[in-house]
Amino acid sequence: MENGLIHRFPLYSTKMKHNIFLNKNRKKRIFLFSLLTFFSFGITSMPTILPVNSTSLVIRNSPKEVIDQVWQIVYRDYLDSSGNYKEQDWLSLRKQVLSRKYIDKSDSYEAIRSMLLSLKDPYTRFMDPKEFKEMKIDTTGELTGVGIQLSLDKLTNEVIVVSPIEGSPAYKAGVLPKDVIVSIDTKSTKNMTIEEVVRLIRGKKGTVVTLGLRRKGNIFTYRLIRDRIEIHVVSTKINSIRNDFNIGYIRLRQFNANASKEMRQAILNLEDKKVLGYILDLRSNPGGLLESSVDIARQWLDKGVIVSTQTKDGIKDIRRANGRALTKKPVVVIVNEGSASASEILSGAIQDNNRGLLVGSTTFGKGLVQSVRSLSDGSGVTVTIAKYLTPNGTNIHENGIIPDVVYKLSDDDLLKFTIDHIGTSKDKQYLLAEEILIKSINNKTKNKTSNYFGFNIKYALNHLIYPA
Repeated sequence: MENGLIHRFPLYSTKMKHNIFLNKNRKKRIFLFSLLTFFSFGITSMPTILPVNSTSLVIRNSPKEVIDQVWQIVYRDYLDSSGNYKEQDWLSLRKQVLSRKYIDKSDSYEAIRSMLLSLKDPYTRFMDPKEFKEMKIDTTGELTGVGIQLSLDKLTNEVIVVSPIEGSPAYKAGVLPKDVIVSIDTKSTKNMTIEEVVRLIRGKKGTVVTLGLRRKGNIFTYRLIRDRIEIHVVSTKINSIRNDFNIGYIRLRQFNANASKEMRQAILNLEDKKVLGYILDLRSNPGGLLESSVDIARQWLDKGVIVSTQTKDGIKDIRRANGRALTKKPVVVIVNEGSASASEILSGAIQDNNRGLLVGSTTFGKGLVQSVRSLSDGSGVTVTIAKYLTPNGTNIHENGIIPDVVYKLSDDDLLKFTIDHIGTSKDKQYLLAEEILIKSINNKTKNKTSNYFGFNIKYALNHLIYPA
């Protein structure tokens, strides 16, 4: 089984909102959109150039070459999860697409997209060279830009700065949270999508981009020199319940190439500070690298199966814990409808191995594995090649993982919720997770008195849980 990654969903342009949570009634991702990363769904292998065994001399060095490469990858490796793939139809399709004339690459790219569309699998998709380059940036943990995280304000439809990355060009220049980006190189951002804004701000190291920012009614102009930025996906803090009762809060936004290292450092730092337990926040984390999810699971689990994958030939690759967990202290995991793929691998491993409890709402339900393949002209394709199962053998695709304690935020809660509320007393899912963790810590230490925490567990369970 190849190494995997979980990447974005570029064929569907969802409008990013300032809120990081999913709308209760729509399968729509509403999470923090970062200038540093485009988040994505799917588990896939790292890019590799495949040999093309049956490409004739007539096809080589023509627009048809990439078409045939994509066709062969699907024919050889595709796992049909929807029942729309018929081998005979796929064989006939090859004759059709290769018998046509293609003027240029863009013409052949449209043919590839149409060919893949027949599979009715949103995770099997084609990326032109520019899109493929962006996807690789998203998962490496580095890019060249100015170092600001962006979000779209759901009320004004304006692109705002969530925060500058410490040490980045934007940070050094004095860009502040809640600054509104009104122009990029004198071009107005009005009616721009956040994807368009991100593309304009990113660029080659050493080049200049000029941002027009509105702050409290005043316009400021910043001339920033792009630099290499490391994408940080883990944030931590210590929440004190009382002077001698501290718990560690860890939020993981994406499983990129840096995530495992950052998670390891976060856990070790919090262990040094003698926290009594952990809350791991995976809300609206849409995925990332498969290997990253396995490595992070091993930091929490001392033993047990983490995940197994199954191809169309029935071959299973089972990943297990390796006895090197960094902590054995109680942990509660918060998930929601935006927790997908690698997030579901990690949360499923913790739940099925009885390592901790899950709190929140049912996860997205993305249980398919994609392989990312680079093609001869610099374009790429992701193709579904397997499905993954939780340690108990549960196939979560299109079903999701049901938390141990289900608590959905209401529409009214979602409207009032802002990024600043995450992991605070204004975060109702966090408060419930905190109380459950406190109870778990007390049970472990044989201390049953929890009245002084100011939040009653029975009240929370009876009054705050919404129907699933």
